Amino acid sequence: MALKEYKTGKTFPGVIGRTYDQSKPAWPEPIRAKEGSPNVIFLILDDTGFGHLGCYGSPIATPNIDKLASEGLRYNNMHTTALCSPTRSCILTGRNHHSNHVGCLTNGSTGYPGTDGYMPFENGAMSEILLKNGYNTYCVGKWHLAPEETLSAAGPYNRWPLGRGFERFYGFLGGDTSQYYPELTRDNTQTEPEKTPEEGYHLTPDLVEQAKAMIADSKQVAPTKPFYLYFATGAMHSPHHVPKEWADKYKGKFDKGWDAYRKETFEKQKKLGIIPKNATLSRHDPDVQDWDKLSADEKKVYARMMEVFAGFLEHTDHYIGELMDFLKEIGEYDNTLIMLISDNGSSAEGGPTGSVNECRFFNNIDSTVEENLAALDDIGGPKYFNHFPWGWTYAGNTPFRRWKRETYRGGISDPFIVHWPKGIKSKGEIREQYTHAIDMVPTVLDALGIEPPESINGVTQAPIEGISLVSTFDNAKDPGKHITQYFEMMGHRSLYHDGWRAVCPWPGTSFTESGRKFGDPIDDAMLTKLDATGWELYDLKEDFAETNNLAEKEKDRLIAMIGMWYNEAGKYNVFPIDSRGTQRGFEERPQISGERSRYILYPHTQSIPAIAAPKILNRHYSFTADVEIPKGGAEGVLLSMGGNDGGISFYVQENKLCFVFNYCVVDYYYVKSTSDLPEGKHFLSMEFTPTGEPDVKKGKGAPGTVSLMLDGKEIGKGDIPVTSPIRLGQGAQMLVGADNGSAVTPEYTAPFKFTGKINKVIVDVSGEQVRDHESEMRIFLAKQ
Repeated sequence: MALKEYKTGKTFPGVIGRTYDQSKPAWPEPIRAKEGSPNVIFLILDDTGFGHLGCYGSPIATPNIDKLASEGLRYNNMHTTALCSPTRSCILTGRNHHSNHVGCLTNGSTGYPGTDGYMPFENGAMSEILLKNGYNTYCVGKWHLAPEETLSAAGPYNRWPLGRGFERFYGFLGGDTSQYYPELTRDNTQTEPEKTPEEGYHLTPDLVEQAKAMIADSKQVAPTKPFYLYFATGAMHSPHHVPKEWADKYKGKFDKGWDAYRKETFEKQKKLGIIPKNATLSRHDPDVQDWDKLSADEKKVYARMMEVFAGFLEHTDHYIGELMDFLKEIGEYDNTLIMLISDNGSSAEGGPTGSVNECRFFNNIDSTVEENLAALDDIGGPKYFNHFPWGWTYAGNTPFRRWKRETYRGGISDPFIVHWPKGIKSKGEIREQYTHAIDMVPTVLDALGIEPPESINGVTQAPIEGISLVSTFDNAKDPGKHITQYFEMMGHRSLYHDGWRAVCPWPGTSFTESGRKFGDPIDDAMLTKLDATGWELYDLKEDFAETNNLAEKEKDRLIAMIGMWYNEAGKYNVFPIDSRGTQRGFEERPQISGERSRYILYPHTQSIPAIAAPKILNRHYSFTADVEIPKGGAEGVLLSMGGNDGGISFYVQENKLCFVFNYCVVDYYYVKSTSDLPEGKHFLSMEFTPTGEPDVKKGKGAPGTVSLMLDGKEIGKGDIPVTSPIRLGQGAQMLVGADNGSAVTPEYTAPFKFTGKINKVIVDVSGEQVRDHESEMRIFLAKQ
């Protein structure tokens, strides 16, 4: 006899008698997806420009992504927000970034509805919707959608992936991470990679294996149950990490420089039909050096940096191919709706010269061409945290001008590929309809025949603001329905309306021409001036790359579009306009527990991210470890923070108490005890006492004296002539009892766990701290 089922909330349809034989059972109906429902995968690339993929004209080999394009559709008019967290919020919810309260980065939030960083639950995520419609939901890779103040083990966890409808998560919560020593989280708990770089570890293949395992776990039990996979690799964000053999494939390929790349890519784009035949290549950017005027050493360094980036992208493509092969192997490839997009245009965070150690860059420590040359054979490997110079950034955004963070098309126009063999008849075609990241959710819901829910988990839902693209799937001539779209990113504004674009750049058309720098503030008087004289106007039907400013010829149209921008801005929580790049990152935000002068830390706990850890730079501080040293002695780390790009470690080695300050790999400063440590229960302490003032602008933190103590008696002393002024290392986290990830010092091998017993470690930071907000914000703006 067939089971009788009933929907949750409905009256029980069975019979309940006094005994079993007088009763008839009925069961709550499981949530099942519609028969034949496709799987859904969002493939999110990071910092990948319009001119980076092979199928968009690039010389970089991306055969697996190209295959998705040849079997599916390429859109040449897709747009994002120009920045990471904001775009990802659009991709997940189908609402604009200010509607999502993510007008900037989640770690650059301010106390206004459009920018506080707390994505509201009335803006339900795709994961939450599909979960309620019988899907498994998986998030793998980069998240960067939880306010930074919530990322410690104290939570709250409701803005982490599992709090937003994902059943499983494996990846990293912040804006970037080392590809060799990533800061990984599984579900809601920190975890460590199962292999080391020496054993062949790299994050991208790890993420692919984890995604495959999640899918297989369910399919082997319930083959017909569809899944939604949000797969965000973190590539091509810095650090540009890839095994050497992948970078070496491109030796000599970029020796002609960035302008040659642009010209060749532009011509290829026309041949592919990905840009119109009448398109004009945007100008040489005034902020970018003339390649021909660079020295031979500069050319050598910059060309190698691009070789590493290209190898990184091809490596990423290879593992995307492995994920696709797995779908074929299990018979799910044809009925999986795949959408591939980048979160913004290529990134200029490497500045004019690039960097082999971003930790130096963020600490205002200059790198020389000679130092970069010396590092050349190792960039791309675990030793460095590298990023290419911005000449390659503007090349990667061919044919458009400018880059990430700015709402010119170089910052907001991105590759977008849709692949669904079972659901789309058209193959290998190009679509020119205007599209935006907010259109992805309504497109999927339309394709699946799912109505947007009125409520999720009891929360009434706000209207979805994107528009379905399903009508364009098999109709290249569909007029498209996305007619108007506003843009705003840290004061850089623009508006699309019916084939025209109005743009008001800030700090200007370039840093060179404006005389301003990124993050310069816009006050009310400046905003009035910009509205009167700062807007540009482009006819995209005739000027794909925005090279012919028609602001003077089309004044009436421009005035109308400026007014339209203000209407959209009021509608979607854009105000107040805030172009600050420094102060806004350090606005006071609500904290679960405020900073204090004494912290008690324990072993066998999760590491503490920098935002929640004791602030030890440029001030007096001390560590005291309550330990028990067994017979025969012990060794290992008592307390560490940072990694091989910079940090500190308080440890025991060869029966000596030791402290090291890794000054961004410029130098290592050691202090070691002069006597051995005895067995038994003891208090092991180090105290840093500043002996001078920091010179933050010159990359020098406060010098000081370190005293090492055993049960309060000094057993070692030494000077630290200079410290890191702003940040110990990229992603530096404080941990008791080990040095996870890359080792702070080459004197030991990570994790170098303490072999005795640590009861607790007391960190005292009662000294006054010196902070440089402008320099610190550069760190936060890189975590995109």
